[in-house]
Amino acid sequence: MIQPGPKHHIEIEPAEDWVRVLWGQHEVASTGRALVLREGSYAPVFYIPRDDARMELFEPTPRRTTCPYKGQASYFSLASADGKRDENAVWSYEQPDPAVAAIAGHLAFYADRVVILVEPPAEDVPPDPPE
Repeated sequence: MIQPGPKHHIEIEPAEDWVRVLWGQHEVASTGRALVLREGSYAPVFYIPRDDARMELFEPTPRRTTCPYKGQASYFSLASADGKRDENAVWSYEQPDPAVAAIAGHLAFYADRVVILVEPPAEDVPPDPPE
């Protein structure tokens, strides 16, 4: 692996906002625990914890790619009960390079295949006073 550095910067931080991922009529993920990965001059990518995704809509595929900075990515297709399918629309690093260990087990989505909505977190509402 090549380590991120001054020539190829990678930064990972918690997203401040709520992130929802829509695929057609399906909300496939919704979380207040997304991570934002910023890499070099690429657009930021949201990484969503699997616990916050509707994994019944995800089907693993045999596709694998290797990033010299992050490691081997595995892929998922999105598939719905009505027969709609989008091949290899999602990727994940199961065992990423230690420099980007925070994204292990998280899901990332091709922005041209889904709609990614970034919304301010809901404001805390104080509980109703006891009667």
